[in-house]
Amino acid sequence: MDPQNISVTFPHVLIFFPLLAGLITFLFKKDAAIKSWALFSSIITLCVSLLSLYYANDSALSGLAFNYEWLKYLGASFSVSLDGMGRLLTFLTAISFPVIFVATYNTNYKNTHIFYGLLLLTQAGLMGVFVASDALIFYFFWELAIIPVYFLCSKWGGEKRLQATFKFFIYTFTGSLLMLVGIIYIYLHTAPVYDAAHAVISEHSFALNYFYAAQLSDNQQNWLFWLFFIAFAIKMPVFPFHTWQPDTYEQSPSAVTMVLSGVMVKMGLLGVIRWLLPMFPLAVAKFDNVVILLSIISIVYASLLATRQDDLKRLVAYSSIAHIGLMSATIFTTKQIGLEGVMIQMFNHGINIIGLWIVIEIIERQLGVRKISQLAGVAHKAPVLTIMLVVIAFANIALPLTNAFVGEFMMFSGLFQFNVWFAVAALVSIILAAMYTLNMVQKVFYGPANSLADTIKEIPVNEQVVLSIVVVAIFLTGIYPQPLFNLTKDTVIDIITRFK
Repeated sequence: MDPQNISVTFPHVLIFFPLLAGLITFLFKKDAAIKSWALFSSIITLCVSLLSLYYANDSALSGLAFNYEWLKYLGASFSVSLDGMGRLLTFLTAISFPVIFVATYNTNYKNTHIFYGLLLLTQAGLMGVFVASDALIFYFFWELAIIPVYFLCSKWGGEKRLQATFKFFIYTFTGSLLMLVGIIYIYLHTAPVYDAAHAVISEHSFALNYFYAAQLSDNQQNWLFWLFFIAFAIKMPVFPFHTWQPDTYEQSPSAVTMVLSGVMVKMGLLGVIRWLLPMFPLAVAKFDNVVILLSIISIVYASLLATRQDDLKRLVAYSSIAHIGLMSATIFTTKQIGLEGVMIQMFNHGINIIGLWIVIEIIERQLGVRKISQLAGVAHKAPVLTIMLVVIAFANIALPLTNAFVGEFMMFSGLFQFNVWFAVAALVSIILAAMYTLNMVQKVFYGPANSLADTIKEIPVNEQVVLSIVVVAIFLTGIYPQPLFNLTKDTVIDIITRFK
């Protein structure tokens, strides 16, 4: 096959195959067939993503971009591309879904065909966000990724799902609306689009490069910056836009929580890196200290709350806020070493947090509880599960040789280069993370087994397989992270160059 043709197909297949697979899933009736089809289709998507990584260093495939005139006279195109960050995040998305499907294979849901169909539509939306290089397409897939989650949470969530989903809807809808206002405003300040004969095709363009080159004054950049940042901060989330997250994670079905925390939060990080930094460099330079301060508040505040949690889901939810806060703070330092750390940490965080959610899902499914105070001595009955959890817990606190160590070291280096006091404040999170993580491991898995823990069984083969994949990924990228650096290095340099 001609390499140029391959470069055209990668972004399309990553979007449209899970989209088509999701629509087909709605037609299935038997639960076993639905789960098998969802898993099979997600593995096909993973194979496509792996091929995009294989061709990453092929000069003929530079950019893996495709552009098709969609709404010609509005200046909107179906423009998608796979740079290093796009490949990394589409790979995270591609590997997460089969892992989630295998891990939750033994969990039964009502209207299974609708549940798995919506999950695959969510995957398609996430892929679209990560490859979009047109603002209108970006916004379209941003909404496509979020809308199925509303239904998944509201229909298959816990007892308080309606309240949690309503809060999630209000936050995300407000953020999306603010971003849409910003997109339209910038669109009206882009240059005309010309054809080969230098005739004007459209007065403005939604293309990413046109947005980068939009003529915006200092004051315009300042208020537009906040429209976009609030939308992205809600999605990450960052203090004070985070309050929807613990409730939504707690009430959502486990598979949806894994998608939300492992993959969907990266939409906000990507939005900041690919869209916000290059579009508003003057505003970023003006408000960087404010955003970093908010991010550090997120780190310390969420870590302190995590130490007080008795519910496993809420503990991991606050832990995720703290980790994302560190990434957010580092991005706004605009230091190369920090941004390179953020790139690999986006992938590592997704792997680690999904691993934690899998363990929690196993405990809740077998024992029917998530309270730390009700659990003890699980290791006596489930030693394999315990070993897997201990490794994932060590990765969560960035122990050397685990995947999170390198990324966090580089992010803290970027923070130190920017401001020593910010870095010192953020370092408190390391101590707090060790406190709440190791405390959870000790109370739930070690010590004398109580009557409830005595009923737990060792995990079946499918769950051992997915947790083994997580553990291997933790050690592999912890010991040898260079392939991730090679993949994203050019993207970091390009972002920094555009920003400056």
